[in-house]
Amino acid sequence: MSIFNELLGNVSIPKFVKVRQKFPRPKIENIEKETTKELIQKNLLNNIKKGDRIAITAGSRGIANIDRIIKEIARNIKEVGGQPFIVPAMGSHGGANAEGQIKVLNSMGITEEFCGAPIKSSMEVVKIGETEDSLPVYIDKYANEADGIVVINRIKPHVGFRGPYESGLVKMITIGLGKQKGAEVCHHQGFGKMAENLPKIASVIIEKKNIVFAIGLLENAYDETYKIIAMEKEQILNLEPQLQKESKRMLPKVYFDKFDILVLDEIGKNITGTGMDTNIIGRYHTPYASGGPKIKKIVVLDLTNESHGNANGIGLSDFTTKRFFDKMRFDQTYPNSITSTVQETIKIPMVLDNDKLAIQGAIKTSNLENELDAKIVRIKNTLDMEYIYISEKLIEEAKQNPNLEIIGVLTPPNFNEYGNLF
Repeated sequence: MSIFNELLGNVSIPKFVKVRQKFPRPKIENIEKETTKELIQKNLLNNIKKGDRIAITAGSRGIANIDRIIKEIARNIKEVGGQPFIVPAMGSHGGANAEGQIKVLNSMGITEEFCGAPIKSSMEVVKIGETEDSLPVYIDKYANEADGIVVINRIKPHVGFRGPYESGLVKMITIGLGKQKGAEVCHHQGFGKMAENLPKIASVIIEKKNIVFAIGLLENAYDETYKIIAMEKEQILNLEPQLQKESKRMLPKVYFDKFDILVLDEIGKNITGTGMDTNIIGRYHTPYASGGPKIKKIVVLDLTNESHGNANGIGLSDFTTKRFFDKMRFDQTYPNSITSTVQETIKIPMVLDNDKLAIQGAIKTSNLENELDAKIVRIKNTLDMEYIYISEKLIEEAKQNPNLEIIGVLTPPNFNEYGNLF
C-alpha cells in the first residue's frame, strides 16, 4: 500500500446523482446547405477569379462541424475555378512545428482526402508591415503567396482577457496566421495589451492582403453550430464585437454559483486553449478576466488524445492523476506557454495514482466538518455540459432550479480495480 492510500484511503466519497442541464438550443440542421447559402446570397464567390490559389485557415480548436464547413467552402471555391488549399492557422500550437500542426488538423477530421484540398503547413512567416506603434506584422508564407485568403473561426469569449475582440476572426488573422512568430509578437506585452494589439495587427493584414471573405461561427451550449455568418473583409472589425456579445449569452455553465469540488473527466487543447474553459470553471491564469463559480478544489482526471500531449490548462487544477501525467509531453505543452508568456496554466498540480485518490485528496483538503457533505460537481469537459453528476448535498439546490432536471438515482461512484471511474 502506498503512502497516499494510507493518507487518503479512508476519506469518504459521497453518493452522486445524474442531472440534466437545460440551455437554449438553436441549431443549423444542414451545415453544407447553410454554408453555401451564405456565400451565394452575399455574392462572396464573385471575389474569386479562375485559377486563383485560395488559402483557407484551419485552427486547432475543436470547433463543431469545422471539417464539413472547410470541405464545403473548398468545394464552392473549386466550382468557380479557384484552387483551394488549407493552411494550419494556430500560432504555436502543435508543438510549434509544421508536422505537428498537420497532425492537429488530422485529429479533427481536417484531412486532404476529406476536405478535397491540400494542406500546406509551414512555420515560416513573412513580415508584411508594422502597426502605427511599430509592432511587426507577420503572416504565414503560404497564405502570403496565395491570391486570396478565407478566414474561418468560431467566435467566443477568450479564457484570459476581455475586449471587443477575443476569440474569433481577428484573433485568427493575427495569431493564427501569424504562426509562432506572430503569436509571440502579440503576447509579448502580456494579456493586458491583448485586447488592444489584436485589432491593431489584424487591421494591417486586412488592409494589405486579399481576404476574399471570412466565416464567423457561433455555437450553442451543446457544442453545436447555430449560426454561420459570411462577410466581406471590410465587415470583420464591425461585426465581430456584436457576434461576440451574442456568443457570451449562449455559453454553457454549471448552474451552481458556489461548491467545494469540480471534477473534470478530461481537459484538452481540442476543447479550448486552456484545456478547460476558464469562464466555466471560474479560475483564470491572468488578472484580465473574471467571472464564473467559486470552487475550492478542481480535479482533472485525464487528457484528451486530440491534445497530442499538450497539457496546457492543468496548472489551473489542484489534483490530477498519474494517467494524465504520463500523457503530458513537455515539448507539446511548453511552446504554447513560452509564446504566451504565461506559466500558470502549465504548472503541475498534485499527481495521485488514480481517480479515486485524486477525488479523495480534494475532499481531504477542502476543510469540511463532514466529508459526506462535500458539494461536488462532475462534468465530462467544459464543452459537454448537458449531463453532469452532483453529490447528495447539492440535490436540494438543484430541485429549486428550473434549468436542472434530476434524471438518476443516488449511487456511489463506480471505480474499477485500478481506482478509476467507469
